[in-house]
Amino acid sequence: MSKRTEAAADDKGKGTEAVAEEKLSYEQARGELAEVVQKLESGGGTLEESLALWERGEHLAAVCQRWLDGAKAKLDAAAP
Repeated sequence: MSKRTEAAADDKGKGTEAVAEEKLSYEQARGELAEVVQKLESGGGTLEESLALWERGEHLAAVCQRWLDGAKAKLDAAAP
């Protein structure tokens, strides 16, 4: 496989994952975030595992924040 084909395949996979992430409901993202926090608090993982969990937690927190910001915008728009 050429480097261009490999890069396209990598980008396609990332795109699919990004689309799946955008479809997470607030409740799904919050639930997974709670699991990430629990795993981090329990410790026992390697530094790399902890860093990966932290990064996933940051991403999930951002997903939750987008949902909350969207809900607030709708409420603000509906207010007299």
